[in-house]
Amino acid sequence: MARRRLTEQQKNRVARIQEKRRERAASVAEQALADAQDVITQRGRVVVRHGRSLLLRAQDGRNVHAMFRANLGEVVCGDEVLWQPTGDDEGVVTAVQPRSTALSRPDYSGQDKAIAANITQLVVVLAVRPEPVSYLLDQYLVAAERIGVAGLICLNKIDLLDDAERGMFHAHYAHYEHIGYPMVEISAKTEHGLDPLLDRLRGETSILVGQSGVGKSSLINALIPRENVAEGRLSDATGLGRHTTSAATLYALQSGGELIDSPGVRSFRLGHLTRRELEQGYREFRPYLGRCRFHNCAHLAEPGCAIRAAVEHGDIAAARLDNYHHMLAQAVNTE
Repeated sequence: MARRRLTEQQKNRVARIQEKRRERAASVAEQALADAQDVITQRGRVVVRHGRSLLLRAQDGRNVHAMFRANLGEVVCGDEVLWQPTGDDEGVVTAVQPRSTALSRPDYSGQDKAIAANITQLVVVLAVRPEPVSYLLDQYLVAAERIGVAGLICLNKIDLLDDAERGMFHAHYAHYEHIGYPMVEISAKTEHGLDPLLDRLRGETSILVGQSGVGKSSLINALIPRENVAEGRLSDATGLGRHTTSAATLYALQSGGELIDSPGVRSFRLGHLTRRELEQGYREFRPYLGRCRFHNCAHLAEPGCAIRAAVEHGDIAAARLDNYHHMLAQAVNTE
């Protein structure tokens, strides 16, 4: 069912309520700082946020329950912050460090809102059933290009394929590896079946996305030890309780690397793009951009189109260009 649009009056009411909450939070945070003695600024990483409360991972590995000053704007999972202690394993965030990357989605007013920060890798999970949709895959990869992170294609449930089917899959998706997107095959059902993915997660801060039914939740449960899940550790450490299960949460993987889990991010979709932004999201288009006969070429049937010539020569997959046109038709601004 489509989400109901808010009226201007409702939007203004929500904004007023949020402003009052920010004012109350600012008062509490400032009072906590005023009461603290010998305050020392430290660095930390946001593990999870719920409302005005944060769980931080301090530099020494401790969990810290913190508030944050309202004038800092939005603080999200993955943010690097400066904080000052106000008690045992408690503190107030006083500054947010510049983000290297941020994954966003539209909020209730249609404005982009960050939901995870400082990620380095977007892992697109596919499965043999349901059959992969290349259009969705290309949306995710365009998103990765837009925010400047690596894209990784992960074929889950590989144990359901025989050798012939695996060969057909690779033949169908070979062009992605050709343009620089690595592909790994995994299965949680076989011994060491997750090792290829774990190798790619090591040293990265990753987030998993993919269409419904590909096994993202089961995969996350297999990657994250049960004693570390939000329902237990975060509730015990912060009192945030069950609400943390619906918030983006940063986990340190035992094998190395970090994984951000957020139910809202797993079905992430592109927002509105201009034509130029969308073109830049296709990495194999870039060598040919600006070489078409017409500066406003839509890469359809125009004479002298460098992109279509590259398709004819086999340098760009025809399916990728088809998906580009589909995405462009969905864009509001085509300038």
